[in-house]
Amino acid sequence: MKALLLKDKGLWKEMKVEETDTPQPGKGEILVEVHAAGLNPVDYKTGTNGLPAWSYPHVLGLDVAGTVAEVGEGVTEWEKGDRVLYHGDFTKKGGYAEFAVINARTVARIPDNVSFETAAALPTAGYTAYQALFRKLPMDNVNTLLIHGGAGGVGGFGVQLAKMAGKTVISTASSHNHEYVKSLGADHVIDYREENVAEKVMELTNGLGVDAVVDAVSRQSATDSLDALSYMGHIVYIAGAPDMSKIAPFTKVLSVHEIALAAGHQSGNIHAEKDFAVIGEEMLKLVSEGKLDAMLKETIALEEVPAALERLSERHVKGKIVARIK
Repeated sequence: MKALLLKDKGLWKEMKVEETDTPQPGKGEILVEVHAAGLNPVDYKTGTNGLPAWSYPHVLGLDVAGTVAEVGEGVTEWEKGDRVLYHGDFTKKGGYAEFAVINARTVARIPDNVSFETAAALPTAGYTAYQALFRKLPMDNVNTLLIHGGAGGVGGFGVQLAKMAGKTVISTASSHNHEYVKSLGADHVIDYREENVAEKVMELTNGLGVDAVVDAVSRQSATDSLDALSYMGHIVYIAGAPDMSKIAPFTKVLSVHEIALAAGHQSGNIHAEKDFAVIGEEMLKLVSEGKLDAMLKETIALEEVPAALERLSERHVKGKIVARIK
């Protein structure tokens, strides 16, 4: 099969499409013919540092949409030709290839009216936002949220999902993206380069702060966001834990939540694995019904992935980029 091959850690910018062996599904797995694969920051981050579990050449790409090509031993819920979407296990070879293998329990079914490219925009960013809001936060007690990076993947899905849940949403974005983020559902958008985000949040909330923060930017951003939280507030972090030492004891009594999709694959917990499929099918249903924008902004060829990942690494890409494989 053809695949975009990473020859060694740190060489993701030099990846080229070459021939390699087609993987075979093991017990409980399916072989997927890849039609589209989504791009995410985790690709260039892991591509830079590598993982001990990898052998080279390695194949990156976690977000895969395609059709079932073959089922492994014990798989009864899928048949050849089924349209499927999944978030991949980053310790294994990924979806920037014509074929890829995945644990059958983690796979969601793509509705007929959703394209492979649209579906492939969802998993890493969308599932992360969904987990943050509906697996970690006590949403019944959350009325206002600060969701960072509303023009990006996790932030954009988070803004939409939180607004669908009836919440007041504050987001951050560069000024030229403010109208776009508002179109996704944000009630207020703060230019993080021109304004002090925590001070602006306090102004918008009459000095109370928000009930929850979702931060997928950085450890520093998460730490700075502590100042925007209300008493008994919650912070969900994806890109680094906040430094809680800046909060004086017996003041805000905050709750801190970690999101790491990779842990679901590594946990050995069947419920965690099956929940990927549950989240995927719920999000695909929302897309199918026109309630959720997959934010697909650009479709590229497999050969163009390295250059697109380089643009992603500069942190100013709006929405999602997807590679069309078939």
